[in-house]
Amino acid sequence: MTNIPIRALCAALLWATTLVASAEGMVTILSPADGARLNALDDNVISYRIVPGPRGDHVHLYDNGNEIAVIRSLEGSYPLTSVGMGAREICIKVVNRAHVPIGIEGCVKVVIE
Repeated sequence: MTNIPIRALCAALLWATTLVASAEGMVTILSPADGARLNALDDNVISYRIVPGPRGDHVHLYDNGNEIAVIRSLEGSYPLTSVGMGAREICIKVVNRAHVPIGIEGCVKVVIE
């Protein structure tokens, strides 16, 4: 039996998992952080990075389940000017050319005060 250091094994598994996620698609929300409290008077944005996968075309932005924007850029930021006050769940969903979600999404829960 080969004696493989645990760190090397963990790194290899993480690398393999990342490859699978990238092949299928992935939504990474860089900010705001999950659980963040945002001041409504600030210029709040959602920053993101998208790997749409083979079936994805672009993304839609949702506030508590309501679509608020169609976004064509796969990396960048978008202003949260139309997001309501209070507890919110902000989601980015990858959709196909027919604007149908394909199951790849990322969400953060925030409170806007």
